[in-house]
Amino acid sequence: MRRLLRRRHETEARVAGEVAAAAAVVTEPADPDPQAAAFFDVDNTMMRGASIYHFARGLATRGLFTTSDLLKFAVGQAAFRLRGNENPEHIAVARETALAFVAGSKVDDVVRLGEEIYDEVMADRIWAGTRALAQSHLDTGQRVWLVTATPVELARVIAQRLGLTGALGTVAETRDGVYTGHLVGDLLHGPAKAEAVRALARREGLDLTRCTAYSDSANDLPLLSLVGSAVAINPDSELRDHARKHGWPVKDFRTGRKATMAALPIAAGVGAVAGGIAAGIALRRHYRTR
Repeated sequence: MRRLLRRRHETEARVAGEVAAAAAVVTEPADPDPQAAAFFDVDNTMMRGASIYHFARGLATRGLFTTSDLLKFAVGQAAFRLRGNENPEHIAVARETALAFVAGSKVDDVVRLGEEIYDEVMADRIWAGTRALAQSHLDTGQRVWLVTATPVELARVIAQRLGLTGALGTVAETRDGVYTGHLVGDLLHGPAKAEAVRALARREGLDLTRCTAYSDSANDLPLLSLVGSAVAINPDSELRDHARKHGWPVKDFRTGRKATMAALPIAAGVGAVAGGIAAGIALRRHYRTR
């Protein structure tokens, strides 16, 4: 049974990765170095906290759901973080709940709200040090991609606002510009990120030995181990230990915020799902009141 479950998870990760790569939109850099690229995780790597949680906060300020709803999700996220528990069954249940809530929402509305909320809430939460690292790759003609469990529409907004090449994110099924309530593949999390980058590399002719990946989480070890250079950014304890053991650079931009950020960061898959539920509730209420 365990072997069958492992094979199923491996298949789901591969499908999620291929779907994410197929959905990626490319912006070519000036004087490109076509075989090299950099891949950045978003939550707590490029941005303080979870992007989907900040999106939910932005929806709360618009009165689309209550601050008590938001608090419940924040507490739930912190509990997962403290337990270090990303039980696949729990994630699956939360994912299905989030998708059920978002069903019927218009893609254009989500993108528009994402753009507004990024400018209002997220822009000031970008780590300047990580942003500078991304720019250094762009300056040498390399493409720079975000790779995140966050929905691809929101991930693209972040990438566009930062002037990056594009984004790989979780792909939700749509029909006639409306979310159906199902995923295409699975969450872009853990091994699925590595599969997405591998598929993108095939499509774009990248030499993965010349590529670099950045993350804060040991959940992204499959991605970090896939490329020629790996960098730990604001790492959790497991990733920090792994980075030291393998001689990977470690950069920590949190300085005096470490104690505060200990409660806010969340495991990538659970964070995306919990915030997605909050966002889904808000959007559903929005459509009911229109």
